[in-house]
Amino acid sequence: MLFNLLFPLADDFQLFNLFRYITFRTGGAMLTALIISFLIGPGVIRWLKSMQGAGQPIRTDGPETHLKKKGTPTMGGLMIMISVLISTVLWVDVTNAYTWIVLLVTVGFGLVGFGDDFLKLTKRNTKGLSGRGKMVAMIVVSGVATAWYLHVAQSPLDTSLAVPFLKDVLVPLGFLFGPWAVFVIVGSSHSVNLTDGLDGLAIVPIMIAAASFGLIAYLSGNAVFANYLQIHHVPGTGELAVFCGALVGAGLGFLWFNAPPAMVFMGDTGSLAMGGALGTVAIITKHELVLAIIGGLFVLETVSVIVQVASFKLTGKRVFRMAPLHHHFEKKGWSEPTVVIRFWIIAVILALAGLSTLKLR
Repeated sequence: MLFNLLFPLADDFQLFNLFRYITFRTGGAMLTALIISFLIGPGVIRWLKSMQGAGQPIRTDGPETHLKKKGTPTMGGLMIMISVLISTVLWVDVTNAYTWIVLLVTVGFGLVGFGDDFLKLTKRNTKGLSGRGKMVAMIVVSGVATAWYLHVAQSPLDTSLAVPFLKDVLVPLGFLFGPWAVFVIVGSSHSVNLTDGLDGLAIVPIMIAAASFGLIAYLSGNAVFANYLQIHHVPGTGELAVFCGALVGAGLGFLWFNAPPAMVFMGDTGSLAMGGALGTVAIITKHELVLAIIGGLFVLETVSVIVQVASFKLTGKRVFRMAPLHHHFEKKGWSEPTVVIRFWIIAVILALAGLSTLKLR
């Protein structure tokens, strides 16, 4: 919005010419989201405590060390969503449809997560919304977002799948692109949700992925850089770097309050929204397969759950001591900070591997 209001005045006030640069507005969105998080954080936490009383219910079948977390409020994802929404709208070009598509998924999935968290608190158990109910709601939201994307995207990129490491290769999906896009967005959301189980575990990999896709969005939206790197040029995606910058700033602000011992949990409100947003950015920038590399930690957590459930149903035996994967290492005796920091390191390594696909072609 600042771009649309102030950049037209650049002829009279040279300073406003800065708003034409996506890099400047990305930095502005990041700083704005960080400041908003710091400002509203204490108030949001106090409000959540007053509304929730005993806080988020803790799984009795989980690691014993988690029982001391009883009473910690959840729904801290509200803090992230507020910061991201305000800072994005302030710094992005509001005429860019791609940004609104991502915001639609962010808000839509956030509302689904809010409903899930709210039921967990009111029912005083860890179940919340039914799995089927959540899935249907998320498919509807991602389906609307996909239809909107197909309306504004340009052919042949709109319904095609780009392949990492191979330049100028597009796999035409045709009518299958819709289900594929919904799968990526919903799958990304669920993967982040499964990872959100320890203090600070999910938010840092989210920021790492957001920063990586902020760079990808900027490069793919710039014809010169896209041509140099031999990646597919997607006009208009540069504005998504502003959203990703806002997500990084909001994540840093949330981490201030979520660092061990956490003062607030993200809850499904935040994890579903942020995961869905990352999946949507990946779809729009044509880097869906790269998301599986950059967000490889989320993939590992999801695969561990799938393997655990499949193994137990087929053989009656468990592969891991507990799933998702981070609980397995807790059961092996790793302290929570050890698990969290080592998983952060893995997230950084995978992000670097994913970004290398921009040049290795």
